[in-house]
Amino acid sequence: MTQTSENVTWLTQEAYNKLKDELAHLTGPARTEIAAKIAAAREEGDLRENGGYHAAKEEQGKQELRVRQLTQLLENAQVGEAPASADGTVAPGMVVTIAFDGDEDDTMTFLLASREYASSDIETYSPQSPLGTGVIGHKVGEDADYELPNGKKASVRILKAEPYSG
Repeated sequence: MTQTSENVTWLTQEAYNKLKDELAHLTGPARTEIAAKIAAAREEGDLRENGGYHAAKEEQGKQELRVRQLTQLLENAQVGEAPASADGTVAPGMVVTIAFDGDEDDTMTFLLASREYASSDIETYSPQSPLGTGVIGHKVGEDADYELPNGKKASVRILKAEPYSG
């Protein structure tokens, strides 16, 4: 999955189908199943001390949050490949190779996208992650800085940026 400035989410056909199937399951059989769990736990008596009831309600809340996320994602989805950057600028939907602190022996290659977009064989970083926000907009050969979780700055050099071909 890749997001562009127009708030369009690009999905491969495979990713779109997978998310659509997950949504259908969550709004159909899974919703019925959780409602039955809640009803069964409610029949056990005092709800204040009923662990099964509280666990089922928590599971229902998580499930409904995922339904809302999927609904919003699919409403803004466009199936196909995200348009590649014409000038080689790093953008969501690209496979990026970087060198840490400019050391070409210390490199990493990753997909800059949401996990729903990629197959499991490539490491994926969100465009909203510190590294993702640091490299977006930079071209091959440029250095990019980003902030580490401890507040320190790190620097990487963009070695390669290519559209993801899944």
